[in-house]
Amino acid sequence: MTEAQATPVTNTRTFVGRIVSDKRAKTVTVLVERRTAHELYGKIVARSRKYHAHDEKGEYKMGDLVEIAEGRPISKTKSWVVTRLIEKAKLV
Repeated sequence: MTEAQATPVTNTRTFVGRIVSDKRAKTVTVLVERRTAHELYGKIVARSRKYHAHDEKGEYKMGDLVEIAEGRPISKTKSWVVTRLIEKAKLV
């Protein structure tokens, strides 16, 4: 068996977003914004979507910038996992 067959390559989707809610146990809501060109007019528009991500230890708080990765379904709406903290929330 060659080395390529022994280690399967997995391409998991990852997004970077800001936590907008941390009220639930072991779950954070992450708002992911992306900029795309409008289909007809070509103008750059911001599109956003919220994802529920798993936070086992409850260490991430509202306002943090985090990276989330796709994983196995954990609940009905949650199939993403927080992988790392990019930036702590700024105190206002």
